[in-house]
Amino acid sequence: MKKNIVVIVGHPDSNSYCASLAESYVKTAAEEGHDVKLFKLGDANFDPILHHGHNQRQELEPDLVTIREAIQWASHLVFVYPIWWGSIPALLKGFFDRTFLPGYAFNYRKNSVWWDRLLAGRSAHLIVTMDTPPWYYRWIYKMPGHNQMKITILEWCGIKPINISSFGPLRGSSPEQREKWRQAVIKHARKV
Repeated sequence: MKKNIVVIVGHPDSNSYCASLAESYVKTAAEEGHDVKLFKLGDANFDPILHHGHNQRQELEPDLVTIREAIQWASHLVFVYPIWWGSIPALLKGFFDRTFLPGYAFNYRKNSVWWDRLLAGRSAHLIVTMDTPPWYYRWIYKMPGHNQMKITILEWCGIKPINISSFGPLRGSSPEQREKWRQAVIKHARKV
């Protein structure tokens, strides 16, 4: 079944290995007949700081408006990013702070601890690189960045199911290993 897919690269370097994985995903998903849009946050022009929290409206830059409209259009979201210091890069966190706002991604209910998940009906895939071995990240560190993305951002806004692919350690990996990871990404794009 044809899907509308948005791929977002959360690495600030638009020529990174993450970006090349995203490009492989986009190319393959398009070849499979899906409509795909690619956004590289490193190329987007926006202030990643939510200066006043939710207390004061901060106008969205045109690049953020475009990405938000694409997310509304999408049935499947793909985020490609590295794990740094156990979590997501500051640029990606700033993107969520600025765009996943009340009235767009969620709404608090009046006089209630509950909220409405406004991005429900979408699925997601997280393609994550790291210098930590994935088994160590899972069992020793307890996956803080994965939990942040999956549970406290995407599922909190209604996006599910969410699949996660972890590739690492990237530092010191051979070209052959990086190609194996790229092939794994292509395989995911073929069966989305």
